[in-house]
Amino acid sequence: MTNEALTLRVLRLDIGARLPLRGSPGAAGLDLSALCEVRVPAKGRARIRTGLAVGIPDGFVGVLHDRSGLAVRHGVTVLAGVIDADYRGEVIVVLQNHGTEDHLVLPGDRVAQLLVLPVPELQILEVDALEETERGEGGFGSSGR
Repeated sequence: MTNEALTLRVLRLDIGARLPLRGSPGAAGLDLSALCEVRVPAKGRARIRTGLAVGIPDGFVGVLHDRSGLAVRHGVTVLAGVIDADYRGEVIVVLQNHGTEDHLVLPGDRVAQLLVLPVPELQILEVDALEETERGEGGFGSSGR
């Protein structure tokens, strides 16, 4: 890969949609904003429209991730979010409210971050066994706190 900047093509599907923005020069993610007002119920989830479609470059994937302030202050996180390079529909953010009070999302509120990450092309090889590692089959907290 060259040092040349890649381009994320963005299509506004609605005149009120806000283009993705980097919150600071060193930010890894692009902030995505809500198109419409939506109430995310306590202990529930809701779909948040962005009014945008994106063209993720071939060999990359878009990953929707939490905004840390929203998670810390309100207990609201992103529930799902993989945008494949061949998807051309509207980017929808699914928010999960872990809190005990409803959370109101207003138009223009930043609700998620879009990370664009490289995806290696992998070949699948079935094997009879995997190589041993120090960790082995340990999972779910086996490596300590």
